[in-house]
This record gives sequence, C-alpha cells and structure tokens, in this order.
Amino acid sequence: MDNKINEIRRRISTLRAEMTLVEASIRDQVNRDLDCSEGSYRLMAMRAEVAELIVRWKAAGGGERLPTVRERLSRSYADRPTAAAKADKARADKPKAKPGHSNARV
Repeated sequence: MDNKINEIRRRISTLRAEMTLVEASIRDQVNRDLDCSEGSYRLMAMRAEVAELIVRWKAAGGGERLPTVRERLSRSYADRPTAAAKADKARADKPKAKPGHSNARV
C-alpha cells in the first residue's frame, strides 16, 4: 500500500512541477498579447488530474498534508536535515578568529 501512496505522491509532484512551467508559459504569452487558450486548457486538465490523484491518494490511506510547489521549492538547502548537520560540523571545525585580528586593510 505504501508503494501505491508513494507512486501517487510522485505523480502529483511531477504534475505540480509541470503546472508551474505551463503557468509561466501562459504568463509569458499573456504579457506578449498572444493566445494562451491551449496552455490554459492543458493547465485545467492537469488540475483535474491532480484533484483526482489526491482523491486516490486519500483513499489509499494518505493522510499527511501535501506541500505546495511553492513550499517545496522555497525550502532552502539549510532546511534539509543532512545539510544542517554538515553545516554545523563545518562551523565547529572552523578556527575562531582572535578579537582585533582581521585581514581587513586599514
């Protein structure tokens, strides 16, 4: 069952990433006064597919909150647990500068 839930989540993530590209394309077309109806229809179909996948995901036992594309993409490198541990270790290994001593020219 977990494989099915993970597969659905992967498909949702892929669709959301594709949706951001289509949205950017639509914005570009609107800014250049071009017809964006084809992209709009494609985006609406993608939204319908995501909604259907979410229903299937919940029916399969998925219960935690799914992050939005913006939330996933806005996570910085430091927010990830492995990166934070590496950054802390790098800071601990770095020698501390003595007060009053710097490389700045006067």
